[in-house]
Amino acid sequence: MTVSEDEARRVAEGARQREWRGPSFARELFLGRLRLDLLHPRPQPDPEAARHGQAFLDRLRAFGEREIDGARIDREGRVPDTVVAGLREIGAFGMKIAPEYGGLGLNHLYYNRALALVGSASPAVAAMLSAHQSIGVPEPLKLFGSEEQKRAFLPRCAAGEISAFLLTEPDVGSDPARLGTTAVRDGDDYVLDGVKLWTTNGVVAALLVVLAKVPEAGITAFVVEATTPGVTVEHRNEFMGLRGLENGVTRLHRVRVPAANRIGEEGQGLRIALTTLTTGRLAMPATCAAAGKWCLRVGREWSQARIQWGKPIARHEAIGSRLAFIAATTFAMEAVLELVSEMADEGRRDIRIEAAIAKLYGSEMAWRMADDLVQIRGGRGYETADSLTARGERGIPVEQLLRDLRIYRIFEGSSEIMRLLIAREAVDTHLKVAGGLIEPDSSLTEKRRAVTSAGRFYARWLPSLAVGRGQLPLAYGDFHVSRHPNLAAHLRYAERAARRLARETFWAMSRWRGRLETKQRLLARIVDIGSELFVMTATCVHAERLRDEDDHGREAYRLADVFCRQARQRVEALFAELLHNADAADRALHLADVQGTGRLGRARRHRRARRRPRPVPHGRVRQRRQR
Repeated sequence: MTVSEDEARRVAEGARQREWRGPSFARELFLGRLRLDLLHPRPQPDPEAARHGQAFLDRLRAFGEREIDGARIDREGRVPDTVVAGLREIGAFGMKIAPEYGGLGLNHLYYNRALALVGSASPAVAAMLSAHQSIGVPEPLKLFGSEEQKRAFLPRCAAGEISAFLLTEPDVGSDPARLGTTAVRDGDDYVLDGVKLWTTNGVVAALLVVLAKVPEAGITAFVVEATTPGVTVEHRNEFMGLRGLENGVTRLHRVRVPAANRIGEEGQGLRIALTTLTTGRLAMPATCAAAGKWCLRVGREWSQARIQWGKPIARHEAIGSRLAFIAATTFAMEAVLELVSEMADEGRRDIRIEAAIAKLYGSEMAWRMADDLVQIRGGRGYETADSLTARGERGIPVEQLLRDLRIYRIFEGSSEIMRLLIAREAVDTHLKVAGGLIEPDSSLTEKRRAVTSAGRFYARWLPSLAVGRGQLPLAYGDFHVSRHPNLAAHLRYAERAARRLARETFWAMSRWRGRLETKQRLLARIVDIGSELFVMTATCVHAERLRDEDDHGREAYRLADVFCRQARQRVEALFAELLHNADAADRALHLADVQGTGRLGRARRHRRARRRPRPVPHGRVRQRRQR
């Protein structure tokens, strides 16, 4: 199915949540405002929710240590039935489902802590649980389902009937406008036809959330029983990591689905999917934070035991700097996860950007930490755990972790797509006040209105970017504590950098206007700068909270200080790349090859020409016949 670029954009824009349901720290950050009051001080968690959540975590930890064998799951490519049965028994499939529907009713904070706990034992098991509850049947029904649908399906999900989410197709990934699966109304039913790819949990699921296109209405979401005639699992996919993942290809052929199983109204399916993913994405940084802690523990143990040149390799600066990066970044990832989870529980903030940053940052940094751990372990990091065990050493599955974590940079929106999504939300205010000036198809009347609106907004906004709290020596004094590292200095830097980022964003919009969306590497750098500033702020807030609660406050401040120093170096490098980069040269080289005018393109044309039979002139054919 082929659609135009404009049509694809319209579908994506139509699925966006246009109104902001509450204040957003990250949105304000991209506008040059460090609204620390939106993050600090954090309210104390509900004691009853904390007691209930901790009790479940204790049961889950004991079960994981006793029953979950991550190496076996990776080796056999299956999660054993005993593990699934045990998870059902302790209620792990109903963690996010309300008690009135048979679930545990955990809040986001303890749900994500539970996923981190399971992920430390087996990322494949964590992926199964998160796909079932974060994007499978429970979450869409919780947000958009009718009471009848909740009573029909949620108790089954809580009891352990696994659910799956079916959106991707063989020719459709992040461009839903090209969705090929159809749903045609036939009386009280819809008839679904299509093929879905990479259906996590789809191989073993009892209930499916299927997105299909209703003619004249658009993409719509349905709950489909996996046992319905016409639903066929054609293939179980195998991957380089997460080998226990039950992921496959599902064909829907003349599948009749009752209209009562439709979630929301016709045409709302993509919006339902995107809204579900806002909090669903937090499942991945939970697993990534757990992976960071595992990397730190393994790296510390090995670097203390391994002796080179007369001393442990931990005392060599080349190794010590890697361990410092892992320690500081793990602390930052946990800070972001805890903060955004609490904000999701409060429900008073719009966290679409924060959740997206948590997923993007967590997946990218977890991959870097796993790669550093392989480097620290050397050949033993590259060797499999089974091989290490076979020759008498401790089998530590470092290479498996690297394989398992690689998918998180692709899951539920690749890093490239996440950066574009965050960039779109980050410039939403600018598009609202000056969209008529940017859009090439705007009428003269729209442009006149946009000039008036933009003039009023920018007359107030641009001067606010000149000065701020970051220039006051004593600002953010709550974070400057005696005998502790000075985190107030990092917050002042973040405030100054936020205003600088807003100025650079405005400059980019002024220069490129409607073509800004094609400058994807520029947008990626803007998003990465904002992400670093958000994580820096969250880390400082988390450290202050731990200090205030007398929970290893000095160590928390030191970790936050080291992380902020590392992050500031990355931010400065990204700012420099906004102006000095190889984007134009890269683009020219790439387009020359695509269009066939470059060296590689000419080589391809030459090879094709050699394969084609050369035409023989008519006179030469006649001469050959005479001979």
